[in-house]
Amino acid sequence: MSMLLRLTGAWTGLLTDWLDSQSLPAPDLRATLAQYAPDDAVPVDVWRTLLQQAVARVPSQVAPELAIGTGVQPHHIGVLGYLILATDTLGEAMLAYQRYERLFYGVNLAEVAVHGDDTELRWPAASVPLGQLADGAAIAALVTFLRRQLPPPAPAPTLVTFVGAPQRAGDADAYRRFFECPVQFNDTHVRVRFPNRLLAIPMPHRDPALRALLDRQAQALLTALPDTDAFDRALRQTLPRLLTDGRAGLPDMARALHMSSRTLQRRLGEHGISWQQFLDHARSGLAVEYLADHTLTLSDVALLLGFSEQSAFTRAFRRWHGITPGRWRRQHSPASRSTLCTA
Repeated sequence: MSMLLRLTGAWTGLLTDWLDSQSLPAPDLRATLAQYAPDDAVPVDVWRTLLQQAVARVPSQVAPELAIGTGVQPHHIGVLGYLILATDTLGEAMLAYQRYERLFYGVNLAEVAVHGDDTELRWPAASVPLGQLADGAAIAALVTFLRRQLPPPAPAPTLVTFVGAPQRAGDADAYRRFFECPVQFNDTHVRVRFPNRLLAIPMPHRDPALRALLDRQAQALLTALPDTDAFDRALRQTLPRLLTDGRAGLPDMARALHMSSRTLQRRLGEHGISWQQFLDHARSGLAVEYLADHTLTLSDVALLLGFSEQSAFTRAFRRWHGITPGRWRRQHSPASRSTLCTA
């Protein structure tokens, strides 16, 4: 998949609706927003600028990005929004989002990790970040969207974190009041953590037949998305060999691609990611693929990923997914895979 982060054009409707709710004319801003059709791709820097221009019109409002997020409706998310509504349980909704996130951001970055009695949906920091306004609006929208699916009183998350910092005085308190849980800033990930007991809560609009139809539509949309560029394909095709050979540093990849290390760093930066972020994300994805093959031992997987010892692989996997690779394999075995959302 391409590493180029962008947003779906449908998301711009969230900001237009907020301008309406605030009775803000903002003709220039509205004209820019109107340029994007729901199927268009909105560059990260454009969305960041649009949000900055919008909140500048309400200088006295604390954490206006949270109010922007609360206006979320399924059509702001596209087919992914309706697909989530049709899922059976909250846990299945989280997995559906993770599976089809590329329809929203152009990439699959979300990770689902188990932490004791909680499960979290999280996103690593990017070298070209969305910014706190965008992250705040997105997580406010996510929590609002899920709260509407739970019977009142809707339970609060157990933890929310952001990689950015509060933008204005009073924002941190406003965030804690809104999410009704501890909120941490300047973290390594944007994350929302929920109690595991909520995963089995039935979704009020669950519809297996509609879910199957929307699944097929989402798959078709994924297929229709622009293919990965040559640079991204070269990275992903070359990395497994370098990992197996134990030569997966940036200079090794640069030599394999016949370019300088400086050029490789620049090209990665154009895709909004650093070498370490690419390596971590690719290794994390490969680890899941390898663990699904039960003919491979954990030592085999560690070797294929370029770890000198299984213990180093276990530590890295726990950092990526919040659990050990052995536990992940047990949870995702054919006998247990269907229980995440029904147990």
